[in-house]
Amino acid sequence: MTTTLSLAHSVSQWVIEHPATSRVFEQYKISYCCGGGQPLEEACVSGKVDTQAVLMDLLEAISCRAAGDTAEDEFESKSLADMCDSITSTHHEYLKRELPRLTLLVDRVVSVHGNHHMWLLRLGASFQKLRDELVPHMSKEEQMLFPAIRMIEQSQAVPQFPFGSVDSPIRMMEHEHDVANQALKSIRTASSDFTLPEGGCNTFRAMLDGLQELEADLFRHIHKENNVLFPRASQLAAKLSGTSRAGTVSQ
Repeated sequence: MTTTLSLAHSVSQWVIEHPATSRVFEQYKISYCCGGGQPLEEACVSGKVDTQAVLMDLLEAISCRAAGDTAEDEFESKSLADMCDSITSTHHEYLKRELPRLTLLVDRVVSVHGNHHMWLLRLGASFQKLRDELVPHMSKEEQMLFPAIRMIEQSQAVPQFPFGSVDSPIRMMEHEHDVANQALKSIRTASSDFTLPEGGCNTFRAMLDGLQELEADLFRHIHKENNVLFPRASQLAAKLSGTSRAGTVSQ
């Protein structure tokens, strides 16, 4: 995707046409809401940041959004260990970056606009539920399930895990995926499919764009685990269950 925007266009116009650029402006501490009427070049000078560096980062943000996560195309051909590594480095790292950012945006928009748009209160509660589910969920995968899957594949045996069969944490993760999916549905419903209300500011726009991107990433994330990684790990464990077992694994 290309853009017709230039340094002469206002900061707010960049965010209006390409909401993903809001992250770049946040990085450089350039206001795209109340002070968004400034031309991009003027905003960079006022903010004492490198104009060309900002411009390049803006174009990269637009290009990355358009291209999508093309690196995922070969996910199904990876080893189980590489699948775990890929999910951690791609989706978990994304969540660790994005959830704090979205928390600030959601809190700000709900605080400023909640009295005029009551549905924001429902959105805020659903986002908090989603965030509070995802943070420990990632920890359990990284510290318990993924190491178990790697161990099974590497040893070609099924160790005696403290939690029993590897299917036990898999079922737990799948249940938590269902909870997260319900929270995502509630966010989409409350926001009328991420529709910016009339007169909504650019912070409002950035929040909705971020939530929509979060939904898309989580759909890919959950698909990879529920439909690819987890079934293959479970099948391998079942196939190897009759082989010699390693000693109990300490956690």
